[in-house]
Amino acid sequence: MRIPLRVLTLRVWKRIQDDDTFDQAAQLSYYFLFAIFPFLLLLTTLFGLLTKTGSEINENLLSYARQVLPYNAFELVVTTMRELQTGAGGGKLSIGILATLWAASSGVSGLIDGLNRAYQVKETRPWWKARLIAMGLTILLPVFAAAALILVLYGTRLADLIAGYFGLQTYFTQLWDVLQWPVAVVFLFIAVALLYRYAPACPLGTWRQDLPGAVAGVVVWLLLSLLFRVYLQYFNSYNRTYGSLGAVMVLLLWLYLSGAAILIGAEVNSEWGKA
Repeated sequence: MRIPLRVLTLRVWKRIQDDDTFDQAAQLSYYFLFAIFPFLLLLTTLFGLLTKTGSEINENLLSYARQVLPYNAFELVVTTMRELQTGAGGGKLSIGILATLWAASSGVSGLIDGLNRAYQVKETRPWWKARLIAMGLTILLPVFAAAALILVLYGTRLADLIAGYFGLQTYFTQLWDVLQWPVAVVFLFIAVALLYRYAPACPLGTWRQDLPGAVAGVVVWLLLSLLFRVYLQYFNSYNRTYGSLGAVMVLLLWLYLSGAAILIGAEVNSEWGKA
């Protein structure tokens, strides 16, 4: 049965209020804050293990993060990551990889609870199985991000080869320069769909039912991130209010908006499935 977009929007908004989605997002921001740096440390380590150009991919990862994260939050993330990488050499990180993975998966574990509530299901899996799923997704997402970044990083060279074969090098290269961001967004969309598919205790029936929420979640996240950057550019008072903690507050608020976007996408999936 097809329902008008207005009716679906009203249903989703009611579910957001009934499920206390924004309160759930506040809880997620707490988990995300403690999980983000172990996750990034795990991410950069996997890049180094999976590819011979790990440092180059890490620099590209930071360049994309610079486009999304607010400036204060980005500076905080970069500074902390450099300190972590300096203090934890390859040997230490290899020994503590399980501890790093456990800490990084805490954010996914909190997200699982939020998605279960959005889908109106109870967690029936044993705690160890839910934790293993969280750890598996924590590994899968960096590998997925690595594949996306490798495609973006070496896509220009591939485009040059294909274009040279057909004699359209100039046009094809220019086209790829335009397509890099859409490709990154598509990979982000697939990553969110993977969360909706494997994180909840009782996912929806088919992949097709996960798509509307994934689209909604990514679009809401991009819009909120853009509006937050604009707000900080013209009305940033966090440094004056919180001093040196201003960057932490900005990062925490951005994580809150990100968690809200993912949960809103899950609410869209839930209502879409009922319709």
